[in-house]
Amino acid sequence: MLLLLLYVNKIKNSKLSNSGELSYKWARNHMKILDATINKLKKNKPLEGITLGFCLHITKETSVLLMGAKELGAKVAACGANPLTTQDDIAAYLASNGINIFAWNNQSNKEYNHCIERVLEYKPNILTDDGADMNIKSHFVKKYNALDIMGSTEETTAGVNRLKAIEQKGKLRYPVIAVNNAYTKHMFDNKYGTGQSTIDGYLRSMNLLFASKRVVVVGYGWVGKGVAMRCKGMGSKVIVTEISAIKALEAHMDGFDVMTMSKACRIGDIFITCTGMINVITKKHLENMKDGAIVGNVGHFDVEINTKFLLKESKSVNEVRANLSECILNNTKKIYLIGRGRVANLVAAEGHPPEVMAQSFSNQILSILYILKNHKTMKNVVSGVPLEIDRQIAINALHAMNINIDTLTKEQKNYMNDWNL
Repeated sequence: MLLLLLYVNKIKNSKLSNSGELSYKWARNHMKILDATINKLKKNKPLEGITLGFCLHITKETSVLLMGAKELGAKVAACGANPLTTQDDIAAYLASNGINIFAWNNQSNKEYNHCIERVLEYKPNILTDDGADMNIKSHFVKKYNALDIMGSTEETTAGVNRLKAIEQKGKLRYPVIAVNNAYTKHMFDNKYGTGQSTIDGYLRSMNLLFASKRVVVVGYGWVGKGVAMRCKGMGSKVIVTEISAIKALEAHMDGFDVMTMSKACRIGDIFITCTGMINVITKKHLENMKDGAIVGNVGHFDVEINTKFLLKESKSVNEVRANLSECILNNTKKIYLIGRGRVANLVAAEGHPPEVMAQSFSNQILSILYILKNHKTMKNVVSGVPLEIDRQIAINALHAMNINIDTLTKEQKNYMNDWNL
């Protein structure tokens, strides 16, 4: 509690708040889709009388979503989705503008969980989560079971998987919209957003050349595809490891070397995990890596790399640069860990660029409004973003970029619907 009081004083710092305001304005100017959506809806205050609880990475892009929700009439309470990813100037700016914000950079796990609980104490009607930590507490911490929650939206693959597991057990208490599964989210946010911000995070932490390096991309889902594409563009020799035969075949056809991790670990220079799965880089893999190998993770949770082995069982651990730990193993090899194995593109950089997050957060706003309108008839399952919302966001995105596309002529529509060709 003392730390929370100290934090409240910190976010009242006017210098921090002024810096956050400039970042907020910069982001909003580059999030034209979201800005247009907010401006179109705010006259009617559709969220008047509704409390929203957000558990998201507190970045300049997120500030546009939170301020937008407030403009639509909502009472907003928010916390960070990771102990290390909050931008303090953004938190200060949000606090100075009436957002109930509980987030600061470099929290302990205890502080992180306490902040989630503070948001739930506001008794939110709808939750927006990134990784499902807030949803997990609302389901399995007894004092929050009585909350009148209409529904929730979920931003990430990891969170969607956790919520589906709750659904399969028959314990999901309210409907959830998997924003992550919208085409206008995962095809752009996961692929282009993570692809670019991963390069940014790695460069800031290591400041080494990507060209000529063997980069091992672990997992070839939408995130892995984006990371592999950007590493290739930087001149790297990209290796992909996969457990899915279909994704492995796709990676091969895309021009990447595909092999097992037991082989890749011996020849890779840089490793980037993108799976959301536990222990994809194990103690044995780390011990077999080249001296000087660099490992990092861009999945939501810090479980993909055996960081306990690196940080607790190494002969010594030294912070050689911001967000870069030199771990000297008992076999004398040096392995370098980015951002303590947490989500490197947010810990070591600033996360996704605003143009990409505009689409993701437009999905969030419209899905929140959909839950508000339809929650009484929705089943307690994890479902996708309604297709009409997804399509409209794509149309809005093209419009914001001044891109025009063709439409079917009457003749073409008749041809498409006629079997007598």
